This record gives sequence, C-alpha cells and structure tokens, in this order.
Amino acid sequence: MATLGIDFGTSNTAAGWMQRGAPVVIPLEGQNATLPTAIFLEFGSKRTLYGQAAARAMMDGEDGRFMRALKSVLGTPLARERRQFMAEKLTLIEVIARFLSEIKARAEAATGQTFDAAISGRPVRFHSVDAARDAQALVDLTQAYEMAGFGSVSFLPEPEAAALSVKGEGRILIVDIGGGTSDFTICEKSGLDTRVIASEGIRLGGTDFDKQISLSHIMPLLGLNAQIGNEFGEGSHSAPRGLYNDLASWEKITFVYGDKTVREVRRWERLARDPKVFGRLADVLEMHLGHDVAYAVEAGKITANGASEAMIDLGVVEKGLGVSLPNGDLMAQLFPAAQDIALCAEATLKAADMTPDDIDRVVFVGGSSLLGVIQQRIGLMFPNAAMETSEVFTAVVDGLAIAAGARVGA
Repeated sequence: MATLGIDFGTSNTAAGWMQRGAPVVIPLEGQNATLPTAIFLEFGSKRTLYGQAAARAMMDGEDGRFMRALKSVLGTPLARERRQFMAEKLTLIEVIARFLSEIKARAEAATGQTFDAAISGRPVRFHSVDAARDAQALVDLTQAYEMAGFGSVSFLPEPEAAALSVKGEGRILIVDIGGGTSDFTICEKSGLDTRVIASEGIRLGGTDFDKQISLSHIMPLLGLNAQIGNEFGEGSHSAPRGLYNDLASWEKITFVYGDKTVREVRRWERLARDPKVFGRLADVLEMHLGHDVAYAVEAGKITANGASEAMIDLGVVEKGLGVSLPNGDLMAQLFPAAQDIALCAEATLKAADMTPDDIDRVVFVGGSSLLGVIQQRIGLMFPNAAMETSEVFTAVVDGLAIAAGARVGA
C-alpha cells in the first residue's frame, strides 16, 4: 500500500512520496511543485476547476463560484452548512474532499502508483483559542480525506514534518508561517535522527495579514467608516463593519454575494454623504470582484515586502483606482501580528525548558515567513542563532514524504 504525503495548505497544496530512499515532490500542475488551494465551480459547463485554472476562470469573469482558503473553515459551523453549488447542495467538507480527491488522482497519474493511504500535515493548532473547534477541525479534515478515497489517513504537525527534512545538526527552531497559522517546533538533529522537543502554534498567518492590509488600505475606498444618512430625519451612521470583515477574509468572500446585499448597498449609496465609495462596493458585489481585490492586496503585500513601496492596483474595480503601500506601512501594519507570533515562539521555548541561547539555528519555512517584519522580530529574539531560509514551499511536504516512507519501509 503506497502512502502519499500531502501538505494541504490554506494557500497552496503539495504532495510527495519516497522514491529510492529520497523524498520527491510530485508536480501537480505542469512542473509546479505546489498547486494553489483554489476551486472554481463553473456553472455553465458544470465543471470543477482547481489551482491556477480556477483562479484564471475567476479573473476571466466566468460564471461560477470561486473558493480559496477553505482550510480556515475547518472546525467552524460554516464547514457543515449545506449550500447550493450548481445543481447540488454540498458542505464545504465535501468541497474540500473533492479537492483532495483531485490531488490523489493527479499524484497517481504522475507516478503510476495507487495511493491508498495519506499522511497529512496539520497545524499544531487549527484554532488556538478554542479547544472544541480545534478538535472538530481534525474531525472535519479526517472526514474529507475519507470522502476523497483514502482508506486511511494519519496526521503530522507541519513544523515537525519540516524538521524531518531540514539538514544539519544541533538544536533547531522551525518557524513555519503559512497562510492560516504560525507553527513552531524545537528539535534536536544528530546524524539521521530527529528528536522533537516541543511544538506550539497560533491561528495567525498570511491570509490574516492580507485582511489587515485590506481593512486599513482598501475597504475605506469601498465605504468602510463612511457615513450613511438616516432614511428619516437627521443624523447618520457608519456602514456595518461585518460586511467589510467578510469581504476582506479570503475564506468568506464567496459568501457575501447576493441580490439582497447588493440592494442594501445601493440603498446606502443613495443615502450616503459620499455615494461614490458605496457605488464601488455595490459594483464589487454585483460583479463578484471580491477575490480580484484580495489578489491585488496579496500582490501588493509581496511587492512591498521586497521594495520601498508598492501600488495596490484596483483598476478592475474602477479605472485608475489604486492605493500606495509603502514598506514602512506594511511593517507597521503587521508589527502587532509579528509580536503575537514572537510570543508563540517564546511559548515554544518555555515548553522545551530552553532559552534563546540554547538554539543553534532558526529555520524559516512557509511563504509568509519571508516577510521582513517576521524575520526581523524573530531575529531579535535569537541574536546568537544562525538564521536560515530552507525550502520555503516544500520543506513540509518533503518531511511528510520522509514520514510516509518510514511507515512503509520505503
């Protein structure tokens, strides 16, 4: 029975297996090592598209439902709500199962193997402040794997998987900042042996960083904090913040659309002191542009991280519309999140009964670990440790492949 290692991520997914004693990442989309964790249910042809094809269909304005960051709904009531998708009602667990089934099929086609079992990465904690939701998330994900056709599935915390693939010796802190969570493992490596000493995690990651930037820089252009005049009499009130929070959250965008919401926003537009901003919001909702805006924010974040300034281009909403995102603003905006992440790193040290001076190396994995504000804050905590950026996008899946191989003797 062949076992497939799957790093099912909030933003990207990868798969790997052991071949001739070495971990091999299986290309899932062309020669790409990772596949965007994105799904598009195309209404006209009733096809389901995955990865970059799903994102292209959304950006091309195809008629359908686009979903991304579905890992974030695991453990929440939203995961088990039945919703109308095309001609059937599905839960989001079933949608995730279809995505995992596609990963299985692509991996089998690429390798000629049949993968009856999976070893999946998981955050140290799906929900760091709600133990019940954290436990339910694992139940939900297990069910999704079973529905995807895997006879058995086991789980390994993602930073512990990355620890297996990191080369070298000594005491190492793995800093794994992904799309939805930040996870830490302290391990000791000696030769081929890896001993996990402590692991901790927090529900905070790249999609949360995108949300912060969107709420501070983009949503005011769509009416956040703008005043709506009372329908009768004098006075005014702010637009309800809940809609903007959902529109700025990757996993909730697809559920804000609807004729009732558009009609309500058009009413705000009529009553507003600045009708233009609510007109933009109504256009975004009417034309289903929420994910286009989110992608623009994500691109601006990435650019600003490596440059003095970036422009978040919102031309898809209104010709010539955009907002500047200086690197200094990015650093300041994300500093509170970096502080929370540093506190979790401290908790990992405490669980290991260690001090920063006990750590020889800090290894960053996960796409969001590349953010300068994160690396600087962690670097201040470990002034005597070597800072390394490992295989950022594949360290976890490499480790899962190693673990899978060890279980079947590959």
